[in-house]
Amino acid sequence: MDIKKYFNLKTLLAFSAVICLTFNSVFAQVAGAVDEVSKTDGLGKMVGYYLLLFLLVCVFVGVIGKILQVYELTKKIQGKKEGIAWDNVNGVLFAIALVVGLYGAYWSYTVQGAQILPDAASVHGEKIDSMFNITLIITTIVFVITHILLFLFAYKYKHSTKKRAYYLAHNNTLEKYWTVIPAIVLTILVLMGFFTWRGITNVSKDDMKAAIQVDVTAHQFAWDVRYGGKDNTNGKKNYKLIGSLNGLNNLGLDLADAKNYDDLKVAEIVLPVGKSVRFTLGSQDVLHSFYMPHFRVQMNCVPGMATYFQFTPKITTAEMREKTNDPKFSYQLYCAKICGGSHYNMKFAVRVVSAKEYASWLKEQKPIVTDKMKQEYQLAMKENIKSENNKIALNN
Repeated sequence: MDIKKYFNLKTLLAFSAVICLTFNSVFAQVAGAVDEVSKTDGLGKMVGYYLLLFLLVCVFVGVIGKILQVYELTKKIQGKKEGIAWDNVNGVLFAIALVVGLYGAYWSYTVQGAQILPDAASVHGEKIDSMFNITLIITTIVFVITHILLFLFAYKYKHSTKKRAYYLAHNNTLEKYWTVIPAIVLTILVLMGFFTWRGITNVSKDDMKAAIQVDVTAHQFAWDVRYGGKDNTNGKKNYKLIGSLNGLNNLGLDLADAKNYDDLKVAEIVLPVGKSVRFTLGSQDVLHSFYMPHFRVQMNCVPGMATYFQFTPKITTAEMREKTNDPKFSYQLYCAKICGGSHYNMKFAVRVVSAKEYASWLKEQKPIVTDKMKQEYQLAMKENIKSENNKIALNN
């Protein structure tokens, strides 16, 4: 029996189609099983099913490879030329990859680009957005040009027995261009970033004093915020006092400092538009990150030391709702560090209002030092005095 007639391209393609349909059915069943398992049996079995799915894909690719190998061998047995011109196939695949890749980049810009943050809601945010846009434009131009050249060269200069490659050992001129030009561009971008950040963080002493003082303490997994009160100065804290006064002093406020008594505890951060605000940041446990994306603000909260960020909001919450066409829009403070299991819960409401609304809101806020804390502090001071008197009596 002549088996050669059974090994032709049509037969192999039909066999491949049957294999594809079989594997598609298996994949569908596995995917359905994954959905069921994810609802009931948890992560372990779901990972097992995905691993099985991966192995099936590997087997599928191997089967297709073997089919093509058999096809090539039958062509050689029949004494015919190469069945599939793989160099041409590779060249075409590179050309297709170029088109698909460029379309993917275009889709990313148009579809996902529409999901980017709206205009910066702070004065310094304009500089950051400008720097971001310049960097994005330059890198996009370089990306498009280099990938067109890369894939077109792979297509145009694919292997052919009719061509002979030209050997180019070295070209000093080309190397100067592709070394010096990127170095200059990157240096400009780095310096632009350096001076932008320096302009944001280097604040004069007069501007520091004129700004509204807000103290923010991060801990797993919440924020504690207090305003400076009438004197616009936050009182001292001491980590050794955290949990003192029968657990009432969760921030470790030093009540020996009179400036603590008019500080205000707030349930949301409210900022007057057009007025500079200075945040003093700290952490009670692990590293957190003070992150307000709409204001282009991010600064680490470090245990044992204070960090600072000062900025001026320029768009009220009401105005941003109009800009985004979202009546439920609200600014938020997030933690941008993976600080533990409930990291995602570290949110704090932020609202930007007019100066009049801010003054009205400020009058409604209550002091952070409660009457109960004052009583506990006085009792603690009396106990300390008694202890000191006992020590003196014993020494005498």
